[in-house]
Amino acid sequence: MDAPLPLSTEFLFRMSLTVGAPQGIGASRGTDLRVVPVTGGTVSGPRLSGDVLPGPAGDWLRVEPHGTTHLDVRLTFRAGGGALVYCQYTGLRAGPPEVLARLGRGEAVAPEEYYFRTSLRFETGAADLAWLNRVVAVGVGQRLPEGPVYDVYGVM
Repeated sequence: MDAPLPLSTEFLFRMSLTVGAPQGIGASRGTDLRVVPVTGGTVSGPRLSGDVLPGPAGDWLRVEPHGTTHLDVRLTFRAGGGALVYCQYTGLRAGPPEVLARLGRGEAVAPEEYYFRTSLRFETGAADLAWLNRVVAVGVGQRLPEGPVYDVYGVM
């Protein structure tokens, strides 16, 4: 029992989001709170494809003074067969201050220059997608100028 248990993942899909202008709530609990509307997007991959619905959906971000961002996102997408899937995820984007400043200005930054990871959970009533109700997923993200993109892996 001394050896660590193995961890395996399976690539599920890529999720690309479009977002609206941030709503700056201001300083709260030692962070800068911003609400960013999710305006749409796509889910495309070997296990799932569909369209992210434009609302209600958003990201309640908390940005620390040094730039580390904590994500709290809720959205819904319509799978290719028409079923609705609720997705909730939290995450962390961190890196050197100069890299985070470039991201903040909307510049394109190579994803290997910063850390951007998420933990996703799903809910659906669709029988053919019920496996989503029983999987924890992780996302590897990048922040493009038009919005975030995540490669999502199921932890098996």
